Amino acid sequence: MLSRITHQIASLIEAGIQAAQAAGDLPPFDMPEIVVERSRHAAHGDYASPVCLRLARAARRAPREIAAQVVSHLPEAELVGQVEIAGPGYINITLSAGWLAAQVEAILQAGDRFGDLLDEERGTAQVEFVSANPTGPLTVGRGRGGVMGDTLANLLAAAGYRVEREYYFNNAGRQMQILGNSVRLRYLELLGQTVEFPADHYQGDYIREIAADLYEEHGDGLAEADESVFRKRAEAVIFAQIRATLARLGIHFDNYFNENGLYESGLVWEVLEELRRRGYVYEKDGATWFRVTDLGGKKDRVLVKSTGEPTYRLPDIAYHIEKIRRGYALMVTILGADHLEEYPDVLAGLRALGYETDNVRVVFHQFVNLVREGKPVRMSTREGHFITLDELLDEVGRDAVRYFMLARSPDSHMDFDLDLAVEQSDRNPVYYIQYAHARIASILRHAQASGWDVDAPADVALLHHPSELALVKEMLRLPEVVAQAVEKLSPHFLPFYAHDLAAAFHTFYRDCRVVSSDPADADLTRARLRLVRATKLALARVLHLMGMNAPERM
Repeated sequence: MLSRITHQIASLIEAGIQAAQAAGDLPPFDMPEIVVERSRHAAHGDYASPVCLRLARAARRAPREIAAQVVSHLPEAELVGQVEIAGPGYINITLSAGWLAAQVEAILQAGDRFGDLLDEERGTAQVEFVSANPTGPLTVGRGRGGVMGDTLANLLAAAGYRVEREYYFNNAGRQMQILGNSVRLRYLELLGQTVEFPADHYQGDYIREIAADLYEEHGDGLAEADESVFRKRAEAVIFAQIRATLARLGIHFDNYFNENGLYESGLVWEVLEELRRRGYVYEKDGATWFRVTDLGGKKDRVLVKSTGEPTYRLPDIAYHIEKIRRGYALMVTILGADHLEEYPDVLAGLRALGYETDNVRVVFHQFVNLVREGKPVRMSTREGHFITLDELLDEVGRDAVRYFMLARSPDSHMDFDLDLAVEQSDRNPVYYIQYAHARIASILRHAQASGWDVDAPADVALLHHPSELALVKEMLRLPEVVAQAVEKLSPHFLPFYAHDLAAAFHTFYRDCRVVSSDPADADLTRARLRLVRATKLALARVLHLMGMNAPERM
């Protein structure tokens, strides 16, 4: 497994500082965090560190003087080609061309684990996402949370975690009662009864279909049944549909947690009584309130309505306690922006009960707008008031849905361009990236048909063309991108990287002929075949991290 280049360079700089101190060329001081970043301009080398600027006060020297001492004491390293001091005291490092070429074999040796961060175990991470109430088909907005959560789970696995994907099955509360009664009323209509259908009930045709199935099975035998009978059938039918939709998107869960279980175990009410015992609960206007203001919140919140029904905050606190008791090293929850006000109160409730929340992370995502010809659109939908994820999948396919859902940071609203998503041109990033992988597969098939052994060893030291080395540099960024996405819990770094990697390959392909018919180029052909095989592996790896296909033909 390849080490991150920034870590290797930081270790070299640290060793240079320590050697300069040991030689008396720098005074003693505590070692700072050594930041190493990719240079934005080729003239500044491949990587740069501003550490010497931060050391000026501690070392009582000018940053450039400190940098000169550090550079003079840097240990030799194969990856370093050139070191320069720039500006007020930056250390700029250009990677060695020979070392870069050698990394082609290292990438091939890493195989499907290329991009993974650690060999050691980090513990188990739980990612909870989607968690839609089983009251209707999944909407496009839920699809964004689903793709984000599934991709973050892939990234956490690459970072060394054992990962569990969990769906919190909200099958309790008033919305489920409304669902059951909606089906019951549509069923009674089929019996010829005139019913008043409340405006807050579920209006979609899927409700009528469930009622029709019940009528076909039971005739008028359920005429006196209460809503619970209809709720049970609706819940089963809708959740089966949700699971089928998610499977189309390539999403599968390890655990399904029923909200009802929190009531059956009594944990919801235990949480309420413990909050009351600690002085964080009071009664007002017939409702039970949570003193969030005592915990730094903006205003107190209702935990139990005057009807006796808990609000979302109470079972959500109980659910997180249940998760904490399972002993996860990290718990990540993906939620829509409509939960922004709720979750600080949930975390405050956990802290009020004595639970640590440092390993509880919440990622909020903004809404999705579908756009056609530059204008917001409503796709035809049998539900009448929302766009289903299935309809979007029908129109543009799984890979486009996953890519575009990831292509903006979670806190950004996104416009999903339906025209672009199906366009087969370089303007469509999905096509552009997948075509790079398919083109490499075509090159390898052509090479084999021409008699080349694409698995044969080669002298990769022959790879020194600027476009060859630029392609290797781009591949070597993948571990850094994985680390950045995991640190920020934001998978949007992957699609940008995938596009950059595809661009580096397309540039290489333009500048460098891979398979030459000239016998004098045989060794170079073999080396370039190794390079394109490594690139194919890297492209497939990033596509698979995003949950997308890496096609062999297009």
